[in-house]
Amino acid sequence: MTTHAAFGSWPSPIPAQLLVAGAALPSDVHAEEGVVWWSQSRPDQGGRQQVVRRNLDGTVVDALPDGFNARTRVHEYGGAAWWVSGGSVFANSWVDQRVYRSDSDGAFHALTPEPAQPHGFRYADGVVTPDGSTVICVREAHERDDVRNEIVAFPARASGDPELPAVLVSGPDFVAAPRVSRDGRQLAWLQWNHPNMPWDSTQLWVGDIEGSGPDMRVANNRRTAGQPGESVVQPEWGPNASLFVVSDRSDWWNVYRVNGVDDLEPVYPVAAEVGRPAWVFGQSRYVVTGAGSVWMTFSDGAGGHLLGVTPDGTITDLVVDALSLGQLRWNNGEIVAISRRFTTEPEVVSYPVSVTGTLSGSQPVVLYGARDLGLDPAGVSIPRPVTFPSTGGRLAHGWFYAPAGLLDGEVLTGLEGEHPPLITMIHGGPTSEAGASFSLAVQYWTSRGFAVVDVDYGGSTGYGRRYRRLLDDAWGIVDVDDACAAANWLAEQGLVDRNRLAITGGSAGGFTVLAALATRDMFQAGANHFGVADLGALARDTHKFESRYLDGLVGPWPDAEAVYTERSPLSHVDGFDKPLIVFQGLEDEVVPPAQSEMIVAALKAKGVPHAYLPFEGEQHGFRIAANIVRCITAELYFYSRVFGFEPADRVEPVDIVFADKL
Repeated sequence: MTTHAAFGSWPSPIPAQLLVAGAALPSDVHAEEGVVWWSQSRPDQGGRQQVVRRNLDGTVVDALPDGFNARTRVHEYGGAAWWVSGGSVFANSWVDQRVYRSDSDGAFHALTPEPAQPHGFRYADGVVTPDGSTVICVREAHERDDVRNEIVAFPARASGDPELPAVLVSGPDFVAAPRVSRDGRQLAWLQWNHPNMPWDSTQLWVGDIEGSGPDMRVANNRRTAGQPGESVVQPEWGPNASLFVVSDRSDWWNVYRVNGVDDLEPVYPVAAEVGRPAWVFGQSRYVVTGAGSVWMTFSDGAGGHLLGVTPDGTITDLVVDALSLGQLRWNNGEIVAISRRFTTEPEVVSYPVSVTGTLSGSQPVVLYGARDLGLDPAGVSIPRPVTFPSTGGRLAHGWFYAPAGLLDGEVLTGLEGEHPPLITMIHGGPTSEAGASFSLAVQYWTSRGFAVVDVDYGGSTGYGRRYRRLLDDAWGIVDVDDACAAANWLAEQGLVDRNRLAITGGSAGGFTVLAALATRDMFQAGANHFGVADLGALARDTHKFESRYLDGLVGPWPDAEAVYTERSPLSHVDGFDKPLIVFQGLEDEVVPPAQSEMIVAALKAKGVPHAYLPFEGEQHGFRIAANIVRCITAELYFYSRVFGFEPADRVEPVDIVFADKL
């Protein structure tokens, strides 16, 4: 049976509160001696990150004290804020940015000293030496106007008041991924300098470890891999001091064995991305077993792969029952990972590996299952990849979600002759990707009768280095072209209503939203989540990690100031004539609140309908449950007023300035 109802007004089994109520999505994994740990984001606890431990008997307990928030401010985006060794968790605290050790017997100690100024020392991406004596990690030191990124070492056990760590590597603008060889004698790490980002040009270095704890030093440092124009990520040691790294020298981020300086041997070449852009620390897309087998993961048209290569060359290529795997860890005969699918939230799984180095079976063991959301599979919108023409004869990519709704077991569809409104989603980054794993936020829209397209515009990752470089000197052009091309193509296919096209995005995606509304006439409404309005202000005011990012995307600052001005949405306020809703975290140090406030002031001066929702206590990306709910319901209300439908939900109204003009 089919029930007809206006698109956008469908009753949905996904209330906004479901996005956060009981949500505890895994984001990182570690494993040791059969025990598995993973971090959980808990929006109903202020968005903090807790680490939980799954014991050998299957019981799951919190591994950090109540209230502890395992997050780091290094690079502002963080990642790898915790690691494991000898059954203990080492975690960076969001509150004071010090590293603490939490033992399974409940002992809890600070390992790094209190900095002279709040958050003056920040730590991430740590490991413990094989003898258990020393922690080696990245430290970002903020002292007055000076920011230094270094690799440091300090004792792994508390003994009196913590002392300042020993500095092992200093000098490069950025360092990452310190990894100790299995015999404890060598340290490998990544480094790069401005104006490069880690997906542009990085280098792999190796040094010899001398001493331990506060007396440790690294000597005989030498560059091992990473030529200009080559991005190397995720170094890993194998047995007998063998060293591996991921490089994009073939256009795709693939795994290589390091045989000598710049002598990289592909482990198994694939026309797909094993690596990912290093926005956050600690990404793990392959592992090296104790016997020297290499297991990697990637996704292609067939789905997600788990591919193993043994030392004798035996290949195992399993197409897993998942769109993708991430955060691979080796755990005494099994591979632990985070599994992402089309229809369920992420899960922590393990794949047993036989003594011969091949998989023992094709089905994983689920260690931490997805929430039961109570959704009928028939009401879940499954994305399909789309490729569409854009400017200059280029092809761009994305994922299209058709509306999918159920009402008391009956399929919902639109009114006779009606096409659904479209939400064009623009991912952040911009050097990132849309992805297509299950998103409750996307299903929130499709279950109400919206179509959604998540655009992988030129410059996105997942399609090789050449596609990634399409945004060089072209941010605000290529991304806007592709966003408009996606919406136009879907309208031409008769899949969406050309007169009800919305565009939404956050951070860099918010910039594309603003640029599209200011310079094009494709969309009838927009939602800007902490987006960039003034490129020059961003270049002047942003944090160290991204302070030269725009050199590649726009041009060298300040030499190309005229280009920055021309590309800034704020320079095209005359083009703003479509309704816009703006969301902003007031503690955002990546895109400061002034960016949103400038665009709101411009809309007000021009008399354009708009709404502005600022949020206390939020940084770059919202984590607090009430604010997440408020954002998505406010966006729904805003679209209902612009597109003229009545939501089935009781939605708290939004104060829309110049609402009489809608």
